[in-house]
Amino acid sequence: MLRHQRAVRDEAEAPPPPLRVDVWPEGDVVHVRPAGEIDLDTVSQVRDRMDELRAAGFKRLILDLRAVTFLDSTGIRLVLETDASARADGFEFGLIEGPAKVQRAFEITGLRSALPFIDPCQDGGGRRP
Repeated sequence: MLRHQRAVRDEAEAPPPPLRVDVWPEGDVVHVRPAGEIDLDTVSQVRDRMDELRAAGFKRLILDLRAVTFLDSTGIRLVLETDASARADGFEFGLIEGPAKVQRAFEITGLRSALPFIDPCQDGGGRRP
């Protein structure tokens, strides 16, 4: 029993795996899929990658949250800033819902209905891992 308790404690104390930001283009659309936690320590990785892709000339950016395991207020701010930039700068921005605990952040802040969530099946990029 002691060995099991120690294993549970070690798992709880283990740091999360590093954030990975996968990207794939499809014509003038680019899909950005972060995998892991988006928080104060990692949000700049996602922001920087999306900024690079916008500067490269993509007309539509899809932020796919399906592989995100945690999203804090800095992640919410990134989404809001990107949405505002899209409206101001004339590019299209869409979001693919994340797991329930990630979507909960959008629901409790009242932002779920205000943001451009899309169906990944209609997007055409939902087939990609």
